[in-house]
Amino acid sequence: MQVFTTFGKFQSEMDSYYKRTGHKLQFIEMMTRMYEKGMLDPIPTRIHIPEDAMALSDEDFDKVVDDIPLSFDLQDAVQHSDVGEEKIIPQFYDVFTIRHPRFTRRYAHSHNYFELDFVVKGTASFYFEEDEHVMHEGEVCIIAPGSDHDFVVDDENAIVYTVCIRKSTFESTFVSLMSHQNLLSGFFRQILKDENRTNYLMLFTGNNMECRIFLRKLLIESESPDEYSNGCSVALINLFFTNLLRNYSKTIAFYNYEPGTDFSLVLQYIQHNYLTLTLSSLAEFFHYSEAHLSTLIKQNTGSNFTDLIRNLRMRDAGNLLLNTDLKINEIADQTGYNSADHFSRVFRKSFGMSPADYRKRNKKESPFIPFSSESGENK
Repeated sequence: MQVFTTFGKFQSEMDSYYKRTGHKLQFIEMMTRMYEKGMLDPIPTRIHIPEDAMALSDEDFDKVVDDIPLSFDLQDAVQHSDVGEEKIIPQFYDVFTIRHPRFTRRYAHSHNYFELDFVVKGTASFYFEEDEHVMHEGEVCIIAPGSDHDFVVDDENAIVYTVCIRKSTFESTFVSLMSHQNLLSGFFRQILKDENRTNYLMLFTGNNMECRIFLRKLLIESESPDEYSNGCSVALINLFFTNLLRNYSKTIAFYNYEPGTDFSLVLQYIQHNYLTLTLSSLAEFFHYSEAHLSTLIKQNTGSNFTDLIRNLRMRDAGNLLLNTDLKINEIADQTGYNSADHFSRVFRKSFGMSPADYRKRNKKESPFIPFSSESGENK
């Protein structure tokens, strides 16, 4: 038997119970309590989405979310540590979005779908195999199926959206996304290839309104059960992922990498983080010894680590010289050099001319991008 309340009424009861008793409840526990008190309805309330919903402040849009119906199946009033997608994602939906409740009791669990959590406002605590990470506004966490985790929001002013995505959806729908050679696509390919791999991936978007708009639309589509809503939700999450790749791929960090599985992920990580990367930090992140990692880099690129980093910096320097009006010292700073003189010496060695001459000669031509030069010592 299905019974209903709203996000707002549910959260009000959670807030009240916690402040009165100092204890927290899980979703099922609170819904059962509300049912026993006669606070749930047999039919959902109708929600009105204002036309200017996308232009509202986070706080005002959150008031709209308060009126969204929240359903509960009395036959499922048992807490499980292994949550199936059929318990969370409605039938015929591939993507389903909710606002994560505040003041829930910690309860480590796993599920067979992908979970995406986005902190719109405030802070939240993400627990993964007993490690805690405090997430702040603009952080995105994507959790692989089968991963033991929990997500707790104890900030009474926080707003967190949770998107649930069927695992099968990636294999059938996100074909374009999965074909890209980048860390996000590689993460999904690894998970789909190895069902026993526990992992999560973190990104940092900052105060980005475009990401919020995608998530608002996903929330609305999840509460608009017509023949178009699922297609719209799939398209929106695809756009959301593409937006993350376009604008935030350099912020990607993931938890658990199995050595030897896909070395292209190491190379992509180097490309995204080369400005601050050292061989030591790279080896630690991917669980290699420095000596073995040096050998793998040489085998896969023909260059050692030092040359690879320099070539990536010079590639970006050439692009910046030809496609921007930045000054030489500004380009030096953006490509990881402490001084314009040092940058100019390295550039001249790579290109055979000064940065100024390179810009003058090639402004209307395609840049020459170096990729192998004299070797250097690994650092």
